[in-house]
Amino acid sequence: MSNWQSYNSNLTRYSDLGFTLDLSLMDMTAGFSNEMQPKIDRALSDMVALEAGAVVNPDEGRMVGHYWLRDADLAPNDTIKAQITEPLAALKEFAEKVLTGEIAPPNGGRFENLLIVGIGGSALGPQFIYDALGEDSKLDTYFFDNTDPAGLDRTLRAIGGGLNKTLVLVVSKSGGTPETRNGMLEAQEFFESEKLDFSKHAVAITGEGSKLYNYATENNWLTTFPMEDWVGGRTSIMSTVGLVPAALQGIDIDAFLAGAAAMDKKTRSPSQSDNAALKLALGWYTAGNGKGEKDMVILPYKDSLSLFSKYLQQLVMESLGKEHDLDGNVVNQGIAVYGNKGSTDQHAYVQQLRDGVKNFFATFVEVRKGRDGVSIEVDPSITSADYLQGFLRGTRKALHESGRNSITISIDEVTPFTVGMIIALYERAVSFYASLVNINAYHQPGVEAGKAAATTFLELLNQVRGALTGWDKTAGDIAEATDNSTEDVYHALVHLAANGEATQSEGATPAEDHFKI
Repeated sequence: MSNWQSYNSNLTRYSDLGFTLDLSLMDMTAGFSNEMQPKIDRALSDMVALEAGAVVNPDEGRMVGHYWLRDADLAPNDTIKAQITEPLAALKEFAEKVLTGEIAPPNGGRFENLLIVGIGGSALGPQFIYDALGEDSKLDTYFFDNTDPAGLDRTLRAIGGGLNKTLVLVVSKSGGTPETRNGMLEAQEFFESEKLDFSKHAVAITGEGSKLYNYATENNWLTTFPMEDWVGGRTSIMSTVGLVPAALQGIDIDAFLAGAAAMDKKTRSPSQSDNAALKLALGWYTAGNGKGEKDMVILPYKDSLSLFSKYLQQLVMESLGKEHDLDGNVVNQGIAVYGNKGSTDQHAYVQQLRDGVKNFFATFVEVRKGRDGVSIEVDPSITSADYLQGFLRGTRKALHESGRNSITISIDEVTPFTVGMIIALYERAVSFYASLVNINAYHQPGVEAGKAAATTFLELLNQVRGALTGWDKTAGDIAEATDNSTEDVYHALVHLAANGEATQSEGATPAEDHFKI
């Protein structure tokens, strides 16, 4: 088959959406679809059940409803439908009141800044949307997305004298996420140090009855918006988590939701050839032999989509990175995701992609429209947009000539509608792929294990603090006294010394270092 024939036979095109998916350079064999048909049938059936409200997260006994967020009529009952439509109406009303000045800072004027306090899906989604669509944002937006105190200080310095006109969104479903709680407390302390009433600036997005909900209610915050347990953090971008900040920024959230709904509708097709999300999942499957043997490199050729790879890291890796399948077998599934943007990649890691280890497949994201307005000629009859297209097409071809596979996704331009569309495409591809490899895409036991280990370390840290008082001892001495691992104790001691709670006298090796108050 010629390249042109392969292109035509492996292209999924939604002309009414300005979207194409090109799998012609994935070298999928003619018999692959037939071999996969039983798994394909199951994946299509699983998606129907998921959207109908089946419990598809058996470990937590939960439905998974992020697809209902862009079409509430799909919700399995009136209660859930109301949980979608009522907050959507309320957040639109709230955003309108903020942007018109009806809801305003206590010292007058209007809110001009937005500080979002969250982590994981509570921050990555809003960060991506703001970077992609927030160029004309009504509110300058900042993020506390870690518990790094120097990072928090840097963000507060960036807000500077605008703190009195800053609205704060604190986002945590449980209200117990340590990084978000820490960021909230740090923000509150800073507001109070500036003689500002934090409650008059603060909004919670959380589960009803959570620790954060109760704290916000007891302290008379401006308002709260709900997060439901049938929406996971990594798929919460079209819930209140993503829509409240987007509405406050003046982004067209109706178009955003409509784009996602349009892609959902297209990818409900039972025909493999017409279902872009299913075909994308099959491309991932064939690239990694259904075992994630190759990494996914995301290369968007548009500055405004530069955070897309970061967003997809969580969506794909947290969903698909699982030790066990649904039958309890150890499978160690997952697909590693990384990327930057074109043509920056030409001068970064494309050298390895072209000539190095063949441990990846690439995904090029093409935005056909270069810019609004007229472009100058940077060479005779050549514009900057021509160069960008040349780098995309040239890199794609060079990789394939070297035996590297790639997928190309094309959209007309970056708008709320098209961003909603490609988010929905990947959400559905993740769901389909999870079915193809028989895993639960909707829990995250590895994340919970990491949280538990962090709690254990904090408990050890306090033991070390108590044992260190008045001592001049080694890590081994304190480990023996507290019945803990010597290496764990040593790292706790170094942390205390680095932050001024102890002094450290270095010996020839860490075993000979001495610590004291």
